[in-house]
Amino acid sequence: MTRVYLDTSIYNRPFDDQTQPKIHLETQAVIVILQMVEDKLIELVSSSVLEYENSRNPFPLPRAAMNRYLQIATVRQLVNETIKQRAEQLEQQGIKAVDALHIASAEAANSDCFLTCDKRLINRCQGLTLKTLNPVDFILEQET
Repeated sequence: MTRVYLDTSIYNRPFDDQTQPKIHLETQAVIVILQMVEDKLIELVSSSVLEYENSRNPFPLPRAAMNRYLQIATVRQLVNETIKQRAEQLEQQGIKAVDALHIASAEAANSDCFLTCDKRLINRCQGLTLKTLNPVDFILEQET
């Protein structure tokens, strides 16, 4: 079963401005991905980084929605010293600190794929062993 780590941008995408075609399309992909999680077709990874970031979201509805999915994740990765060291290496490659912690957590949890709506982050992750994709691209890669 494919193990996926969704960054915070994925969980929040359905709450963004849906009048923009790219955002609307990504939202549809996110809905399909979350349905795949609920149907146990893919395995969801949560982390203490996601929980911390979500706890700082000032908007109750998206915070509650994200929390619901974090609770049903089959894997929960806690940040440890190894993850912190790996995140520092990733930062040296130009990846922002919180994104580096997400990627290091996804790697530590043996995720098959890291999903984000952040195009710059996807570009910066080229060359990593962890596959990093936009949610639309992830859906298009899935076999029916």
